[in-house]
Amino acid sequence: MPETTITHLPDPSGFCSDPFTDILRDGARKLIEQAIHAELAALMNAFSGERLEDGRARLVRHGHLPEREVMTGIGPVPVKVPRVRDRCAGEDKISFTPSILPRYLRKARSVEELLPWLYLKGVSTGDFTEALEALLGPNAKGLSAKTVTRLKADWWKDYEAWQKRDLGNRRFLYIWADGVYFKPRMAAEEKQCVLVIVGADEYGRKELLAMTDGFRESTQSWRELLLDLKRRGLKQDPKLAIGDGALGFWAALREVFATTREQRCWVHKTMNVLNALPKSVQAKAKGHLHDIWQAEKKAEAKMAFDFFVETYGVKWEKAVAKLVKDRDALLTFYDYPAEHWKHIRTSNPIESTFATVRHRTKRTKGCLSRKTGLAMAFKLMMSAQKKWRKLDGQNRLPEIIQGVEFRDGIRHVQAAA
Repeated sequence: MPETTITHLPDPSGFCSDPFTDILRDGARKLIEQAIHAELAALMNAFSGERLEDGRARLVRHGHLPEREVMTGIGPVPVKVPRVRDRCAGEDKISFTPSILPRYLRKARSVEELLPWLYLKGVSTGDFTEALEALLGPNAKGLSAKTVTRLKADWWKDYEAWQKRDLGNRRFLYIWADGVYFKPRMAAEEKQCVLVIVGADEYGRKELLAMTDGFRESTQSWRELLLDLKRRGLKQDPKLAIGDGALGFWAALREVFATTREQRCWVHKTMNVLNALPKSVQAKAKGHLHDIWQAEKKAEAKMAFDFFVETYGVKWEKAVAKLVKDRDALLTFYDYPAEHWKHIRTSNPIESTFATVRHRTKRTKGCLSRKTGLAMAFKLMMSAQKKWRKLDGQNRLPEIIQGVEFRDGIRHVQAAA
């Protein structure tokens, strides 16, 4: 006979339970219980030898805490945490808190990461409950608009703590810099410029180094950001900086990190040059620009560069001038390992990540403050950072640190005298 005679009616909200998801939740609950009981057993075993004066064990099991639900990526999972009782007198009582299930935990980290993602994708805080119910089931509790507001305050605290972290034991060989504009509906009705620096360390790992808002892309704003990096321990100059043609950053870089070489971003440069050309020739000109930075050797790139100047310089002098003014800085990458070229020719890691921020701020229904804008951008960058690829050719990084010379991407060995 069946265990129950209760007939299950369909959910009036239209939500349909998925048997496969139910199995996953049940499996997750059992695995959590096993992990908690294993940790509890280890604690009990550690104190098994301690006894009171009357011979009784000092530490004993003492039932369970009330059951609670933890919101996870597969919906709510019920958990029960066992309690222990310390019979020893005094204030130094032993308690049990599972490492995988801290006190007051109600949401798994994956769900907390989902919230800024939904917000940045254009879902307003008032619509969160409906969106999360569709994703996690009808029992998605504790994720109201007020919860999101509190989380945004926590994100700002995380951002402030991140800004103060110590960099004394770190070294970054490459840095990418960009000033990214997006327009949240702020009282001043001015575009907010977020100054971003991403670095690659001696192991080839890319990491968000600095991010703050600035007045446009002024030299002073960039100088303050670079000086802050040095103040927090970044003493050794990066070997190469990659960015667009914004004069503010390069002027500040030469003051703060005087020995760092410069590489202009080819994506930005290509767009700037093409915007100064008529549409009828843009496709052809783009191909000629690609011939420059896709050349195998620096000499071939210079020939393609001269060809572009001769071809388009007579009719479209302004477009060619945009290219010529940064000639040397556009070809710096040839003096670095060929394995790194695709990483150091552009500042694309910053631009592509911030495309989502622009999407969010265009669709927002309410007012987005400076703090909220920075907090959202910070959470997005930290989330994207987990998926950033390491540099190719990591075995070349020690050679760059040692100052080995590269020509056309190949290590140059000087002949003995």
